Amino acid sequence: MRGLQNKVAIVTGGGGRIGSATATRLAEEGARVVVADLIAEAGERTAKAIGANAIAIPFDGNDPDSVANLIHATVEHWGRLDILHNNAALTDLKFLDRDQDVVSTPMEVWDQTMIGNARSYFLTAKHAVPEMLKVGGGAIINTASGAALVAENARISYGSSKGAVVTLTKYIATHHGRQGIRCNAISPGLIVNDALAAEISEFLAVSNRQLITPRPGKPDDIAALVAFLASEDAEFINGQNICCDGGILAHSPAMADVLDMAESEWGK
Repeated sequence: MRGLQNKVAIVTGGGGRIGSATATRLAEEGARVVVADLIAEAGERTAKAIGANAIAIPFDGNDPDSVANLIHATVEHWGRLDILHNNAALTDLKFLDRDQDVVSTPMEVWDQTMIGNARSYFLTAKHAVPEMLKVGGGAIINTASGAALVAENARISYGSSKGAVVTLTKYIATHHGRQGIRCNAISPGLIVNDALAAEISEFLAVSNRQLITPRPGKPDDIAALVAFLASEDAEFINGQNICCDGGILAHSPAMADVLDMAESEWGK
C-alpha cells in the first residue's frame, strides 16, 4: 500500500489477537511499529516476532502519565509519529459477564469500561495529534464495535463505550482534518482465532448463522483494513466508521431463519 514505508505506527493492545496481527501487517508494509500493551510480555512477544522494525513499550491506557510516556518514547526512539491504531480494550470474558443491563450492571463495571474503552482513546489521541502535526499530519484508526451500532442482550457498558469511540472519531476528524489528520473507526464483528473459537464455540455457531460470508472474521481481516486506512490509498476517507463484520449488520434480523426456511422442503 502506498505511503507506509518508514512511517512510524503505534498499535495499542498490540499483544492481543487483532493488535498483534495489525502490528505485523503494518511492519510488512514497511512501517516501523511500536507494540504497546498493558501486558508487557505479550507486547514483547509480538515485537520480537516482527523483528528489527518493532519495539515494545508497556503502557496503561487508563493512566495519563503512561499514555504521555508512550507517545514520548515512540518519538524519542523512531523520531516521529504518523499512525496510531487505538485498539486496546477490555476484553476479559469474566469482566464482560458482569456487564449486563442498566439495572444489574455494577457502577464499577460501567466506569471501568468507559475509562478503558473511551477515555483511553481520548488520551492517546490527545498526545498523538501534536506529534503528527509536526510531520504534516497522520492517521488515527480507532477500534469501535458492531455493539456501538445495534443493541445486544447484554454488555450495555461495552456498547455505550464503543458508541463513544465512534463519536470521538468524528470529532477528531472534524477538528483536525484540515491540518492533515485523518481519523476513522473500524467496527469489527466477531473476530476469532483458534483459541477463542474453541472457548466460545456455542456463541460462534449462533453468530455464524447471521454471516453473509462463508467464514467468521479473522484478526488479519482487521489488520488489512487498518493498513489501508493508514495508507495514502485512503487519504480521502476521514471521519468514517467502517464495519468489518461479514455483513452481519447488512440484513434484516430474520435473515438466517428465512434462508433456513428457503432451503427446507417447505421453502422449495
